[in-house]
Order: sequence, then structure tokens, then C-alpha cells
Amino acid sequence: MPNLKKKRRKKMSKHKRKKRLRRDRHKKK
Repeated sequence: MPNLKKKRRKKMSKHKRKKRLRRDRHKKK
């Protein structure tokens, strides 16, 4: 049975993606 409840993620703009990556990098430290 296909999972219809799966949420579709909108494509993030490069700007936002970079911001998130930066935040994740800080988390790892």
C-alpha cells in the first residue's frame, strides 16, 4: 500500500540551505 501520508518537502532556496548547513555544523562541535 502506498504511503499517502508522506509529507512533500518544498525545494529550499540555496540561501536557506546554506544557513541550515551552517547551523548543523555548529551543532556537531
